Amino acid sequence: MTSADASLQTTVVLRMTEPPRIIEVAIPLYLDRTFHYLVPERLLAEALPGRRALVPFGRRKLTGYILGSPAESQVEKPKEILEVLDSEPLWTGNEYEFFRWVASYYMHPLGEVLKTALPAGINVQSRKGSSGENAALTVGKSARREKFYLPGHGLEPARSPGSKALEILMVIRESGDLPAEILRKRFGNPAPQLKRLCELGLVSVEEREVYRDPFKNHTVTRDEPRILHTHQKRALEAISSSLDLNKFMPFLLYGVTGSGKTEVYLQAISNALNHGKSALVLVPEIALTPQLTGRFQARFGGGIAILHSGLSDGERYDEWRRIRRGLARIVIGARSAVFAPLEKIGIIIVDEEHEASFKQSDGLRYNARDLALLRGRMERAAVVLGSATPLVTSIHAAAEGRLTLLELPERVEKRPMPSVDLIDMKGSKETISAPLGLLLAQTVESGQQAIVFLNRRGFATFLLCNDCGKLLACPNCSVTLTYHRQRGQSVCHYCDYSVPAPGTCPSCAAAELKELGAGTEKLEQNLREQLPNARILRMDSDTTSGKGSHERLLSKMNDGTADILVGTQMIAKGHDFPGVTLVGVINAETSLGMPDFRAAERTYQLLSQVIGRAGRGEKPGRVLLQAYDTEHYAIRSAASHDAARFYTQELEFRREAGYPPFTFLALLGISGLSEQTVSEHAEETARLLARIKLDLKVRIELLGPAPSPIYRLRGRYRRQILLKAATRADLHRLILTWRQKSCAVSTIRVTVDIDPVDLM
Repeated sequence: MTSADASLQTTVVLRMTEPPRIIEVAIPLYLDRTFHYLVPERLLAEALPGRRALVPFGRRKLTGYILGSPAESQVEKPKEILEVLDSEPLWTGNEYEFFRWVASYYMHPLGEVLKTALPAGINVQSRKGSSGENAALTVGKSARREKFYLPGHGLEPARSPGSKALEILMVIRESGDLPAEILRKRFGNPAPQLKRLCELGLVSVEEREVYRDPFKNHTVTRDEPRILHTHQKRALEAISSSLDLNKFMPFLLYGVTGSGKTEVYLQAISNALNHGKSALVLVPEIALTPQLTGRFQARFGGGIAILHSGLSDGERYDEWRRIRRGLARIVIGARSAVFAPLEKIGIIIVDEEHEASFKQSDGLRYNARDLALLRGRMERAAVVLGSATPLVTSIHAAAEGRLTLLELPERVEKRPMPSVDLIDMKGSKETISAPLGLLLAQTVESGQQAIVFLNRRGFATFLLCNDCGKLLACPNCSVTLTYHRQRGQSVCHYCDYSVPAPGTCPSCAAAELKELGAGTEKLEQNLREQLPNARILRMDSDTTSGKGSHERLLSKMNDGTADILVGTQMIAKGHDFPGVTLVGVINAETSLGMPDFRAAERTYQLLSQVIGRAGRGEKPGRVLLQAYDTEHYAIRSAASHDAARFYTQELEFRREAGYPPFTFLALLGISGLSEQTVSEHAEETARLLARIKLDLKVRIELLGPAPSPIYRLRGRYRRQILLKAATRADLHRLILTWRQKSCAVSTIRVTVDIDPVDLM
């Protein structure tokens, strides 16, 4: 056991002075309770809190998480655990309290929370074979081991071991030690020669545990801290003061695009490391990770771990182990990184804090942005929420003093914000307006770069039958299919149902389907036709499904081998392309039509972010923003860089309509395969909630039940009830009481989403 492992064990909160015979175990299933098991004599010394155990559960064997000894056990004959799966605890006492809070606040089973927090693939469970009995165990990820070859102490042999063997020997002597993987890459199959060298004592071999390295193909040039402008200095000083005081302080770093927020992050983290602390950095999208990790590697070198969905289960497990063992002091990742087993946290940074992707949309519906604040409070750390377009709720919290506002109102080196022209598209049938087409041609000719943004992927938004007038729709979801020409399919973006395209009309069998609407695939084709010499890239979820695809596309923009980047919202967030001087926005009001009270906020944020991609280098930027509704306050505010106007108007709307930050929300979702059963259960749920509300005398508004905006999804009919409360406490009391009194229906699925971000 290493010293890090030993210190880890001492930090775990043990709820017992001697090994108990009865233990409390959380099972990673959707169950609102924990279970009690008996520990056999042979496992008494091993069955400690924070470890996993293989337990019998019904006819299966599952991984359970040992929580400790229960205060009392009502189980007369508890089953025995089968095995203890860990030699060391998987969480510390602080982390356990964090997990318990998460389970309580989001009203989610503790076992499921622990499963979410721990790396995928480590659990063990039984699965049934064709005979119906437990045929095999699915075992989780194990540590990877590799042979390393070192110079031996044997005498030089009388006879040569062979020229290839001598060459291998020289390489091993020069390096000191080499993993077998490197030798295989260089010498093909060196096994016979290595065996001979070992027999002669010229080489020795040892097996070591190794980590899969997501950075192994990355090369970066070392970077030095940059001189800060006045506003950056003030922000850094404020954040550093909280490190000196070793206390929780939440900040809102509100900086316009290109104002140098990342440099403030880097220097604040450097201060945290100098205080002997570690740092956690959350980013909303995997697409942002390569560029940000490159900056961090250039500044700090090693000691960085990354956690996001683009890693394989093995890479993710290895990164988790590196963090757990104290080998990484900086963790960068998407929302799940908020659960990283990082100790001595001095600073937590949430970059692009306004992004909805920090909210998990299924299972444990947590919001990593909110949990970052909670974890910072528990760790007595500084928490920095950074954005050029903060959440309306964050602006309100700063105005009330619950967040310390740090402003970066100007770009670095006093570079101007891009000029923005609104192009009114009423009456136009063109995807690309004449002014935008002309400026794109001029930009490419001058050797500069451009971004063209359209938040719709695919070739055509939908297909329409010329004969019967019906749209080509998904049979499983209440949405139309999107035509993807390169794939030759019309696809549902919700359930992945697809049919050959353009195909025939399923209603009348007509052979002609009309393409309507435009997506990024069609936009790319139009640009290639208009600008045949331009080097054009497309970045959307269709072109970034492969591993490393984000990084490959972004690198072509960074090294100047691409002229125009076409893409959806993933190109609007946080990317820094100094060569981009022109940005074109197609259909600026697309998101305004969403049936969600946040539609205006999201439109303003998205437009402001994509506008901010222009003019970040030495040359000024220009933006052409095409819209059919050029008068909406979200569009006007973004185009004029007038944040104050937008936030004032949006907060006024929220106050009048009774939405956050002036109320607290929960969304109950009711779904099933039978439309009538779903409707009846939703009505009964609403009646029960209304009765409980009267009994508890809580101030809560019930909206619904109503059909969800996407009424049918993946074959399930969906209705929802929105709860609006004046206090969080009232909201939780109502839902907890309802859960105790409600009756489950086996064919109905009911979900509870606390602080919902998506009302679709």
